[in-house]
Amino acid sequence: MAKLGLFVALEAKSGKEQQLAAFLKNALPLVEAEPATASWFAIQVGPSKFGIFDTFPDEIGREAHLSGEVAKALMACAPDLLAKAPSIEKLEVLAEKLPNLR
Repeated sequence: MAKLGLFVALEAKSGKEQQLAAFLKNALPLVEAEPATASWFAIQVGPSKFGIFDTFPDEIGREAHLSGEVAKALMACAPDLLAKAPSIEKLEVLAEKLPNLR
């Protein structure tokens, strides 16, 4: 079970909504290369509000993700795409249900 997670709230600058959505979609291969990221979701909450929700088995995995390629790419494009700095919240997973694909 994934025990820890992150929720990252993102707000696109006006006119940059499609570019932020594309960035998030294109980040998937970078996350797939992270063995300690148990699950990762890029979401759109409203016209300019986006987010990332991901889970990890332990703190080592969460910290690896926070210093990984997606985080680096997001921070590099943040001044151009985001209306304000990302809000990063660390969280504890209390329960989960994921598909059994075995």
